[in-house]
Amino acid sequence: MVANRQDAWTEEDDLLLAETVLRHIREGSTQLAAFEEVGEKMGRTAAACGFRWNSTVRKSYKEAIALAKIQRQKLKKSRVTIRRTFSLSDQEDETLADLNMEAVIRFLKDQKAVLQELTKKAHQLEGELKEKEREIGRLTEENKKMKEEYSSAKTVNDDYKTLLQIMERARKMVVLGEGQEETPVFKMDRNGNLERVL
Repeated sequence: MVANRQDAWTEEDDLLLAETVLRHIREGSTQLAAFEEVGEKMGRTAAACGFRWNSTVRKSYKEAIALAKIQRQKLKKSRVTIRRTFSLSDQEDETLADLNMEAVIRFLKDQKAVLQELTKKAHQLEGELKEKEREIGRLTEENKKMKEEYSSAKTVNDDYKTLLQIMERARKMVVLGEGQEETPVFKMDRNGNLERVL
């Protein structure tokens, strides 16, 4: 395309040039591509646009350029994140603009399947937890009963030992004739156990 020469740059021309260059910087494109785009729109050469940018317009947009570069870095990081999220390979090399609905739908379906699997596993674990809680309750009750039985058996065992001791003393008294002068005296304690007093 043959470019028509225009003698003066208007404020609108400078603004269009600045906006286009800043957009290209943010998107990770080159300034040369921006100059070519503006040149086509304005009927100027890319070289003329580049000269105008470097000689005049750029000086007024230093902060905006710095901000556009920061935004470019953020965009670059988000693209990497999206590539990882959608499991895109280096060969696919999709950018945000190229990311199509099929990839989004595929990702969402995968996430739905993962969610369904996790929900199923959570319900299964909740059921297992309730079963374990019931088992703990049953074992706690069984433990309580066994402690009561043990306490009762211990009392019976103690009574049995005392009875054996009494019988052994009685046997010795009868066989050996011991204790004829001294007759042992027993009393019953509050649990029903016999205790020797004398």
